[in-house]
Amino acid sequence: MLALTGSTGAVGGLVARALADLGPRLVVRDPARAPGLGLEVRTAEYADREAAVAALDGVDVLFMVSAGEARDRRDQHRTFIGAAVDAGVRHVVYTSFAGAAPDATFTLGRDHHDAELAIRESGMTFTFLRDNFYADLLPWFADEGGAIRGPAGAGRVAAVARRDVADVAAVVLRDPAAHADATYVLTGPEALTLAEVAERAGAVLGRDLRYEEETVEEAYASRRAAYGAEDWQLDAWVSTYTAIADGSCAAVTDDVLRLTGHPARTLEQALRGE
Repeated sequence: MLALTGSTGAVGGLVARALADLGPRLVVRDPARAPGLGLEVRTAEYADREAAVAALDGVDVLFMVSAGEARDRRDQHRTFIGAAVDAGVRHVVYTSFAGAAPDATFTLGRDHHDAELAIRESGMTFTFLRDNFYADLLPWFADEGGAIRGPAGAGRVAAVARRDVADVAAVVLRDPAAHADATYVLTGPEALTLAEVAERAGAVLGRDLRYEEETVEEAYASRRAAYGAEDWQLDAWVSTYTAIADGSCAAVTDDVLRLTGHPARTLEQALRGE
């Protein structure tokens, strides 16, 4: 029995459609938003251990899309992972981050490291899909005037198309035993500066996009003034750029090609939905 989380989102929805012929179970927070694929749907939130155990009962392999950004994200992950153990899940395929580490520059990468650690400690077989930043989301960092502002400098990012992440996940989930205890780093075919991202994305989207450098101090100040967010959220936003600046996200791999048989999508292909 295969269970999929995240099917109401972009990556999870693509995976659910790709694997519908296998009859997976969809585990969602809101059943009204589950894709209409004629599949079994069960309801659970990551933070609700009892509901998660019930939703995962009888499941052998679990595709676990990381929880949304939140102050208690690590606790949510650990609760759900514990529920998977209690339910008898044997193999977890988890969407992690390319720079996952306890000291990752991108602060949310530390959350992913913690989730990976919890899965390793659980004794379950694992497959970690360490995704770079999503190529099809980078242009939406721009403000209404088309400026992508942040302290990224001339650093590069090997951003990956969400469709490529879904393609890899589908390959892994069709034959999970072949990917037992494996870690894959999923990137696009090249590493681009944000100035290059802005120019190339603007050409596809028909927008005048540009990159404007900020200092770290300016980045915190501008986001604090605009959104009044909590410190952990500000850290996450700003460290997106500093992780690009220090090269944390620049490495290009061929894992998408090796696993799916097709080259990783370019920025243009990702934005056109090809």
